[in-house]
Amino acid sequence: MEEIKLDVDIRQETGTRKVKNMRQKDFIPAIVYGGKEESVAVKVNKRLYQKISRAHKGRNIIFDLHLKDGDKELKSYPAIVREEQEHPVTEEILHIDFNKISLTEEIHVKVGIVAKGEAVGVKQDGGILDHVMWELEVLCLPKDIPEKIEVDVTNLKMGEFIYLKDITLPQGVKTKQSADTILFTVVHPMKEEVVVAGAEATAPAEPEVLREKKKEEGAEATTPVASDKDKEKEKK
Repeated sequence: MEEIKLDVDIRQETGTRKVKNMRQKDFIPAIVYGGKEESVAVKVNKRLYQKISRAHKGRNIIFDLHLKDGDKELKSYPAIVREEQEHPVTEEILHIDFNKISLTEEIHVKVGIVAKGEAVGVKQDGGILDHVMWELEVLCLPKDIPEKIEVDVTNLKMGEFIYLKDITLPQGVKTKQSADTILFTVVHPMKEEVVVAGAEATAPAEPEVLREKKKEEGAEATTPVASDKDKEKEKK
């Protein structure tokens, strides 16, 4: 994998207001970590970084970072992006963490998993391809980082699985992930529950029973009760 040159400038701006002003000037605040030296606060040209990111979307990028102080270049080193912080609504990149690396030492990176072909369980049986695992953490030298891991799903039938142990990783790439990890499967489409029309009309009419009961109770309550005088008349 080739290195992509990227100039980063040392920044003195700290604090919410100054960083906000820096973003308005089309710079992204960032920090470079790693190595035996202390971390360095830098800023990156927003337009340039977005152009590189779009051209290599979904891939790991090895940057050849050139650290500058104005027009003066201080040093350069290879680095990868450890984390991007995005705005929750606009998805604008708010901050970048770079990590220095050695080109001669293995590193842990996450690589995207993509499906190749159309599964027979989808094509013939009307199933749905369930993409269970989207990324795989691998260990390799920076030059051996694959752009993606393609998995042929053509022969995958309904109810079958493709496990990690079923695929062959690129040369020089290994992982500590369990071999029994599921990557893909084909499942039956979910059935929607159908509400039967008029179901409510056929439901037991409990309220009517209650009303009838109340009428009966009311009838009992309105039955005349003989007074003591009436009882005496009846005795006579």
